[in-house]
Amino acid sequence: MARKGRTFLVLGIITVVVFALVYFGITLTSNLGKTTSEVSSEDAGKQLDKLYKKIKVNTAEQVKGQIDLDPVAIGDSLPDISKFPVSVTNTTDSFVEIFSSTEKSGTGNDGWLNEVATEFNKSNIEVNGIPASVKIRNIASGTATDYIRSGKYIPDAFTPSNELWGEMVKANGINTQLITNRLIGNVAGMVTNKTKYDELVDKYGSLNVKTITDAIANNELSMGYTDPFASSTGLNFLVTALGTFDSSDLLGEQAVQGFEKFQANVPFIASTTLQMRDAAKTGKLDAFVLEYQIYANAPELKSSYVFTPFGVRHDSPLYAIGDLPQEKVDIIKKFAEFVEQDKYQQLGEEKGFNGLNDYHSEVNPVDGSLLSSAQKLWKEKKNGNKPIAAVFVADVSGSMNGEPLNRLKQSLLTGQKYLGKDNSIGFVSYSDNVTINLPVGKYDTNQQSMFVGAIDSLQANGGTATFDGIVVALKMLQDEMKINPEIKPLIFVLSDGETNEGHSLNDIRGLIETYKIPIYTIGYNANIKALESISSINEAANINADTDDVVYKIGNLLNVQM
Repeated sequence: MARKGRTFLVLGIITVVVFALVYFGITLTSNLGKTTSEVSSEDAGKQLDKLYKKIKVNTAEQVKGQIDLDPVAIGDSLPDISKFPVSVTNTTDSFVEIFSSTEKSGTGNDGWLNEVATEFNKSNIEVNGIPASVKIRNIASGTATDYIRSGKYIPDAFTPSNELWGEMVKANGINTQLITNRLIGNVAGMVTNKTKYDELVDKYGSLNVKTITDAIANNELSMGYTDPFASSTGLNFLVTALGTFDSSDLLGEQAVQGFEKFQANVPFIASTTLQMRDAAKTGKLDAFVLEYQIYANAPELKSSYVFTPFGVRHDSPLYAIGDLPQEKVDIIKKFAEFVEQDKYQQLGEEKGFNGLNDYHSEVNPVDGSLLSSAQKLWKEKKNGNKPIAAVFVADVSGSMNGEPLNRLKQSLLTGQKYLGKDNSIGFVSYSDNVTINLPVGKYDTNQQSMFVGAIDSLQANGGTATFDGIVVALKMLQDEMKINPEIKPLIFVLSDGETNEGHSLNDIRGLIETYKIPIYTIGYNANIKALESISSINEAANINADTDDVVYKIGNLLNVQM
């Protein structure tokens, strides 16, 4: 009996071992030839289907809305100028207002011009026997240019980061007088992590924009840069990059073809420098663009990255704008002379300016109309041959009732003009449940009309199941990618950020990470931290859309990403 028992035990062990070998053999062979990410994607697909089935998804009747095909008038979306703070107030009745770029009219190391202007106003300077002063308004160069070119608000003077914006203002037919080409020294550059820098120098001999664009085109460098419609460094990089392909004709066929090849391998275009730096911290970017003054004040960058200057210098030129009386022109000239004093230049050095005075601009002067054409080229070619498929996810819970929903509608109705006819668009709304208001489809005139109709029909009530809405958007995009694998998927979530029903972020974080779909969030009276936690997963932007500038902010975001 004992022998029989031992026999059965041995047979049982053999059976278990054989079963285990067969099971693991099947598992291993089923995944042969697949990468880890592909297997993970299969698991993600199963998880997405499982989550989707738990959500009550309604399909709305599609209704066409009234559209107009006129291009966006940028002046219509700009907020009141009071949105941009006065950082130095004038102290006399005879004064000039100066629009100043933010790296010199902010606070701390970014407050150099404010400190100098404050000293100017204390100095009892007179013009024609009358006490004079200056008023400084802190406003980004690209935004300032939009105000001036649109005629929405024109200051007496303008000191952008670089000369490119002055040329664009001049090309718009606005009287523009260069008072000085330099208030304080600065340059734009590429910061590259030291390991990648050494690798590229070993191969190319040196690092400059030409070798950088070659390395990107050859998929040897992962780089990000900022929006050339809004960012001085981004615009500078665009012009410089085009010049590396054909310096004699920035918009010629050779330049365009070179740019398309280069742009196809650019993984990241940021709306802001801060967004780009956050992406770099994750290790997903080898290099990104930055001004030297920021680099000089960031020890963590100086210890890990090498700065390579490019393009035109960022010396903060000063322009008189419009048809000014001579008295105002004289005040502007007096201020330019005041700034040149050694003690104020030394103050600038202490704040990171005047650091690379030996660098000379690599780019020849560029006409403003050519710059505008370069921006349009970038808009058309920035995604290469990859069309975008985007799903907008709108919060229509009870907490959005009233002003938040009105602003959401207004911002989408204006922003939809930026979406582009070659892209595909879908629309989802959510409260307790989720409604597919518009399935993903090519954004032709018919789809545009139904998108507008979906926006017009939104009404707010019920709870807030934000992550259920995102799950439905993910499902719509995954289904679309099965039909067209070449699309670039995006999600835009418009919400107050408060989630009280349905799935949680923890439930879907793994899906978002696996699919690598950027989720841009736009908050209305929002819990911004909650929305940032969604956007930060794949380095997307978050916008705090207050009542004044929501339309303008969203227009800029869509202009960059769509």
